[in-house]
Amino acid sequence: MPVPARPLLLLLFIGALAGAFWRAPSPAAPAFAPPPAATPSTLPALFVNEMLWRDAGLVAAAPNLTELPDGRIAAAWLAGPDDAMAVHFSVRDRGGWRSPVRVATLETTAGGTFAQIGRLGNPVLHAEGSWLHLWYGSSMLGSSINHSVSTDGGKSWTKPVRLQTSPFANFGGAVRTAPVTLADGGLGLAISHDFIGQHGEWLRLSPTGQILDKFRLPAATGALQPAVATLDEQRAMAVLRDAGPAPGSVRVATTDNGGQRWQAGEALAVPNPNASIALLRLRSGRLLLAGNPASGRQALLLWLSADQGKTWQETRTVETAPDGGADYGNPSLLLGRDGRIHLAYDWRRQGIKAVTFSEAWLDGAQP
Repeated sequence: MPVPARPLLLLLFIGALAGAFWRAPSPAAPAFAPPPAATPSTLPALFVNEMLWRDAGLVAAAPNLTELPDGRIAAAWLAGPDDAMAVHFSVRDRGGWRSPVRVATLETTAGGTFAQIGRLGNPVLHAEGSWLHLWYGSSMLGSSINHSVSTDGGKSWTKPVRLQTSPFANFGGAVRTAPVTLADGGLGLAISHDFIGQHGEWLRLSPTGQILDKFRLPAATGALQPAVATLDEQRAMAVLRDAGPAPGSVRVATTDNGGQRWQAGEALAVPNPNASIALLRLRSGRLLLAGNPASGRQALLLWLSADQGKTWQETRTVETAPDGGADYGNPSLLLGRDGRIHLAYDWRRQGIKAVTFSEAWLDGAQP
């Protein structure tokens, strides 16, 4: 009996699709872009702080930093009324921080993603050649991650596209810290998953931004907002916010095969009062961690590790105040190509503070 034409066409299509999938090249084994060889910093002692943005009538939080190809520093953060915050963007040049512009709002996000949006979440910036990436969260019934691109230094942006990070209606994803460059030109993006449990995840992105792989970071339950620093082409360390019962400590996950598999490490002897942290590999090869003391976000501290994260020494207090309104949280770290270290953080929920310093200052020298 002859096979009807329509089922036959369907079988031929499925066969062709399976053949194409079989012949499709698998992505190469992941590896990190090799970090620069460790060299002593030659910068003199330096410490400069300035208010990036402030408006006492609005809430400001969650800054993130990147360096543009021309050496200028760019920042994105959340600001606005507490129930209608938008992603703001500014660039620092020789004249200081420029007036910020809103690059993502509830309305533009809803219009670009064709989804109902109740709130926007933390932004993350990353400059890659002439491209400037922006990832940021949004939520209604659950949280999602949106991605937008600028090719003119932040003057204009593409419509946001939602990353497909979860099979559960794409809920549960949030960003906080900068991505890591991979050897194939792609990126590794550490995210939080907060739908049916709380844990960190690792997204492997292609050079064009597609998700190639996703891996869970197996730190303790309630570990969120991972920040990653690479140690060599295969090894990296992630530190995570401890969202478990107090007293908390910075949680750890490590990989020794380019991010394909992560192992839970012992919690650091660094307190964490359920607050975001930042991690950075310095020019000297040491690791720098920014976070809050056990008592809370009324102080912002810096720790150094000279043994690839095994032990840590508290080295500097960036800012502290005893009053109840003090809130110095959500730090973001960036190493400039000139060796200067940049730090941005929440300032009393009213503004964003920006600090620039050198390794010499970290080691105790006075400016």
